[in-house]
Amino acid sequence: MVTESDIPPDELAAFQEYAARVDGTNISAQTLLATDYLNHFNEIVMLLDMIPDMPDMVEECKLWQPKTYVEHFADSSFKDKLLAIEAYERVPSKFRRPFEETLNHLNTLILGGVAKLEEEILAGSDTGLITEHVKAISRAAQALMDCANAIIHGSDRAMAQVEIDGLIAGM
Repeated sequence: MVTESDIPPDELAAFQEYAARVDGTNISAQTLLATDYLNHFNEIVMLLDMIPDMPDMVEECKLWQPKTYVEHFADSSFKDKLLAIEAYERVPSKFRRPFEETLNHLNTLILGGVAKLEEEILAGSDTGLITEHVKAISRAAQALMDCANAIIHGSDRAMAQVEIDGLIAGM
């Protein structure tokens, strides 16, 4: 549970106002973040997982682009999307910094992974190698999404670079 001492004084009043406003919604009153944003990443991971059986799915994966939290909700049908957008500006820096850092790693991983898979497919690489790389990308993406989910629910810890490097070592 977030206590007043966890939030800098200059962020506290706005946080408290929005924590009350998000009560009863799918937005965390503890962080002012919503897990719905992670659907943006779940979609691309599902597409990536199809590549070993359908290599042409890489073309669909190339269409995926990162979206900011605000862009995602602006384009979504999430019931409380306007509240999610407003509340994001009031997310305490204790959560917002590690959340955004985690998302940057996730976007980099996915974009780099798709580019690498496309190269391998075009080069006619062994299907087994492509499958292993898809698994490595998916595992790393899931670990980063789990980290983002934990932040949404009150953790203030992003993954260390050495942890991320360990996840993608199989690529």
